[in-house]
Amino acid sequence: MKELLEVIAKRLVENPEQVSVTETENDRTLVLELKVAPEDMGKVIGKQGRIAKAIRTVVKAAGVHEDKKIVVEIVQ
Repeated sequence: MKELLEVIAKRLVENPEQVSVTETENDRTLVLELKVAPEDMGKVIGKQGRIAKAIRTVVKAAGVHEDKKIVVEIVQ
């Protein structure tokens, strides 16, 4: 999941070298924390959060077979 999120984010931003994803796993939850440059936050979130919602949907759909809840957090 980490690699998928990185690929999606790097395609959206102006500064792909500043994209990083950290992965934290609890018993039944996988938390992916996406960090991008401050000037790229708008591109990752999108108008009214539409792009962020789409990213979360794609990552959750890709992780369906793992029987875990996947949470994507976008931070600065």
